[in-house]
Amino acid sequence: MSCPQRDLHKSSTGNEESSKEPSDEQEVEKIMQPSYVEKKNSKGKTPRAVFTEEHKNLVEKGEAWMKNTASQSMVVATLIATVMFAAAFTVPGGNDNNTGIPMFRKHSSFMVFEISGAIALVTSSTSILMFLSILTSRYAENDFVESLPFKLMIGLMTLFISITTMMVAFGVTFFLVFDRYMVWVPIAVALFACVPIILFATLQYPLLADVIHSTYGFRLLFQPRKHMLY
Repeated sequence: MSCPQRDLHKSSTGNEESSKEPSDEQEVEKIMQPSYVEKKNSKGKTPRAVFTEEHKNLVEKGEAWMKNTASQSMVVATLIATVMFAAAFTVPGGNDNNTGIPMFRKHSSFMVFEISGAIALVTSSTSILMFLSILTSRYAENDFVESLPFKLMIGLMTLFISITTMMVAFGVTFFLVFDRYMVWVPIAVALFACVPIILFATLQYPLLADVIHSTYGFRLLFQPRKHMLY
């Protein structure tokens, strides 16, 4: 029932192995004869107990990697939330002294700025909550099967959305300021604003793909065969 511990250096992330191993073990249990699941070996240990004992070190490494990834990503999400919260009260062009209404309220670009800022604030806040949930998790063996990887996926995806919408809001600001002259300035800024988005997507996509594959990919191996091993 137990399987050899795999080398973490063969995986791009420590979490890929720590989430895949318990998942494989659970899928194998589903196609085994029920009496074998609780059957003890010569040392009086069940397959589950042997599996947990042999993979204790892997769980510890997965926990360390998960905490490190969540804490660093949480810093970025917090910075974005702080910036976008401040931007909500300091609109481009300021407000009318008499009415307090934003000066650029009739511009379509201003609406894009406000919507983008709101999305960035909401998604970055969601990302913070996901990473906070990871940091405060129990890190039990079963948590690595789906709970922790799912939270990490949601955290990374919402962080990407917040970065994208923040850059959109940033670029739109220049279209408001340079509305009728030097049109090339906002266009150039908008193009440069795409650089952080592309970099984040390029650097983080392998991580997200590995987490998805290690969490849900293994199930495809067991779906075609629903029969038991007896």
